[in-house]
Amino acid sequence: MTQKERVTFVINTLKELYPTIPIPLDHKDPYTLLIAVLLSAQCTDVRVNQITPLLFAKADNPYDMIKMSVEEIKEIIRPCGLSPMKSKGIHGLSHILIDKYNGEVPQSFEALESLPAVGHKTASVVMSQAFGVPAFPVDTHIHRLMYRWNLTSGKNVVETEKDAKKIFPKDIWNDLHLQIIWYGREYSPARGWDLEKDIITKTIGRKDILKEFEKKISR
Repeated sequence: MTQKERVTFVINTLKELYPTIPIPLDHKDPYTLLIAVLLSAQCTDVRVNQITPLLFAKADNPYDMIKMSVEEIKEIIRPCGLSPMKSKGIHGLSHILIDKYNGEVPQSFEALESLPAVGHKTASVVMSQAFGVPAFPVDTHIHRLMYRWNLTSGKNVVETEKDAKKIFPKDIWNDLHLQIIWYGREYSPARGWDLEKDIITKTIGRKDILKEFEKKISR
């Protein structure tokens, strides 16, 4: 298959598997999404969805969030990991949103990435899912799958994101990155991977990855 054919196969297969695409993190507006995505760094979405209701019951907007101390926030979000850094980030960015943006989440990559504890991936998720701006947030799932599917040789998420944006049509980025995440979790995980269930990798996968998998099975 040519790269163009592989790309078409990926798009069509994912569309068939995920005609409707749920957003993994529970939220009700751009602010709660921003906080949820920030909390998801090195933490599962399942865990984040267990913790955010506890946090948002006390503060689901920047005005209520700054009434809490960093320590109070830290205690609630502790199960998500990195709680000292995340609690300072949440408190700090809530102040900035009030002082600089009238309590609203700004709608630009530059403004979002200037907020404490907000990196490019977090900004991309908020821009795509809260505001509908085309973005292609690359997490470990997408990085792993793009490599397995021989659609990138990127050594990190930054390189993989550049490759993804080159080969996939811009108008489907927002849906596609979510479809790939769901597919990775369901059919192509890092651990406990079964190639027989992973139709995309089985069909278009990188040859050395397929050989490595066959070796493991034959041991």
